[in-house]
Amino acid sequence: MWWLLWLVLASVLAVAEFFTLTLALGLLAGAALVASIAAGLGASVPIQLLAFAVTGGVGLVAVRPVAKRHLALPPRSRDGSDALIGRSALVTREVTSTGGLVNLSGEEWSARPYDEDLVIPPGVRVDVLQIAGATALVHPCEPLPDLRAREG
Repeated sequence: MWWLLWLVLASVLAVAEFFTLTLALGLLAGAALVASIAAGLGASVPIQLLAFAVTGGVGLVAVRPVAKRHLALPPRSRDGSDALIGRSALVTREVTSTGGLVNLSGEEWSARPYDEDLVIPPGVRVDVLQIAGATALVHPCEPLPDLRAREG
């Protein structure tokens, strides 16, 4: 019957690990599973407790620091044209679905609007949403003024 109690404890700890992602509860779930196996093989309760303590201790002392170190690695940095995505640019020549120019990081880049129906006039600040080859796909940072209202 002890093997069943250890197995229930292992299951509860595994579910708790799933929701908390602490890694410690998962290691203790593994230790409870080892104690369950020991109980199933006929070990006495003190041996089961010793199996749980040793397995849990080894896991927490040896495995957890290594795993945390790997989880704490900095995110891979973007380089090349991928590093320009998310940056702000200034339209220097009207940007339409057929082309245009923006000043992006001190360089002139060909540009198209991300939304093909947009026409972005010079002087508007835009965000770079994507780089397609040597063309920046951009979208205005702020809503564009309604140009038709000035024409009428």
